[in-house]
Amino acid sequence: MRTVEGHSDHVVVVGAGLAGLSTATHLAGRGRSVTVLEREPVPGGRMGRLDLGGYRIDTGPTVLTMPGLLEEVFAAVGERMTDRLDLVPVDPAYRARFADGRTLDVHSDEERMARSITDFAGVEQAVGYRRLREWLARLFETEFDRFVAANFDSPLSMSLPALAGLTALGGFRRWDRKVGEFITDPLLRRVFTFQSLYAGVAPDRALAAYAVIAHMDTMSGVYFPRGGMRAVPDALAAAAEAAGVDFRYDCAVTELERSAGRVVAVHTARGERIACDAVVLTTERHRAYELLGHRSRRPLAVRPAPSAVVLHVACERDARIPHHSLLFGEAWHTAFAEIIEQGRVMSDPSLLVTRATAGDPGLAPAGRDLLYVLAPVPNLERGEIDWDRTGSEYAGEILELARRRLGAELRDAEVLRVITPADWARQDMLAGSPFALAHTFAQTGPFRPANMIRGIGNAVLAGGSTVPGVGIPPVLLSGRLAADRVTGRQRPNTGTPTSGDIAVRMRK
Repeated sequence: MRTVEGHSDHVVVVGAGLAGLSTATHLAGRGRSVTVLEREPVPGGRMGRLDLGGYRIDTGPTVLTMPGLLEEVFAAVGERMTDRLDLVPVDPAYRARFADGRTLDVHSDEERMARSITDFAGVEQAVGYRRLREWLARLFETEFDRFVAANFDSPLSMSLPALAGLTALGGFRRWDRKVGEFITDPLLRRVFTFQSLYAGVAPDRALAAYAVIAHMDTMSGVYFPRGGMRAVPDALAAAAEAAGVDFRYDCAVTELERSAGRVVAVHTARGERIACDAVVLTTERHRAYELLGHRSRRPLAVRPAPSAVVLHVACERDARIPHHSLLFGEAWHTAFAEIIEQGRVMSDPSLLVTRATAGDPGLAPAGRDLLYVLAPVPNLERGEIDWDRTGSEYAGEILELARRRLGAELRDAEVLRVITPADWARQDMLAGSPFALAHTFAQTGPFRPANMIRGIGNAVLAGGSTVPGVGIPPVLLSGRLAADRVTGRQRPNTGTPTSGDIAVRMRK
């Protein structure tokens, strides 16, 4: 495995999102001096926050899975996650609502989920679910260490036995078709394939290998931190700072000073020059390349994932609304085609609604709920929609649709904030997408943009645009992989869950 050349005593990490926090904490645990530079006044990056009128709003991801990976980061500096962070299981993980009015509660526990499926679609589908669960567990165990949590120097560095194992499991077939071998009910199948949207590919086009995301969602458990999602970066930053990491907020990077193929210093908008032995960039890929003066050699341009419109809505408290709701429209495959290929909004949208106040009522004033409503939409590269002009109207349509599908009145509803692809773009996200690069075959594993760049001996990348990919677990892993590029791969500290440990936990 290629690693940083020369000394790496002092590392500057650019960005205090989850990737930067993971990188900094792992490096601190390995004895490196670390300085983190963050342009915002708080940590979090895409796991953002907004405080409005007594509402504590999470503006980024709302679904947290695989807490073992968070434990691994804390343990890197000898800490326990439970001393810094209070994670509460979300049960049911989701409530799926379908256009025909039926609902399905999604549980991570096998027996409860089998009963839920039996009631929804019959015993035969429940039997298929058990077989699917077994396949997902084997897929996860085969992929995690060898493909997901691994650095690649080239496609040739992939393990042939591991590739053979993944092939034998059907990992290079289509996700939807593979799940269909176990579950034939088309509505039920959506519960185990909708996650392909996170990968930026339609279920009938995505590789079955990415069904590991469904494993994380439907088997490993979904959690929520007391204090909201912002509690995660706050806790990680506190642990890193206690381990000696120097955080500098409101500190934008303007230039990387290079000499003889190495970055020797980082310059900031404050006029500071911070000397370094290595640098880890967790900025957007195009911004990292710009700072490094690097031009991509990929024969084809990278493909951004679809985007989303997000509504932050306040309303009268309604305990009947679960923590996470999947509101499926009648259309399915055509809906994906509309946003991914045709560049227009879904004519029959499927939505994710999160009621954060189900997990922590203190996130809103007394008697009020805080809802997060996400509607997938085209990114700015694919679609030509004037979101600044049409965003408010579309948000109104989505809110009314969510109201009807939830079967809730949403009394005294107030839209606190609408975030569109134009807003994501103003945050420097490629093509206005918060989901970074799509996980097409050409942007998967060793074919995804690498986390080291030829010709620059001491610069490493981390975050959703590089390996292993998009989402909270992959981004946390990207930090560990970046740290491995700096120090060489090291065994976890005593008490840290290894990847194998995590795989065993997920099967239970």
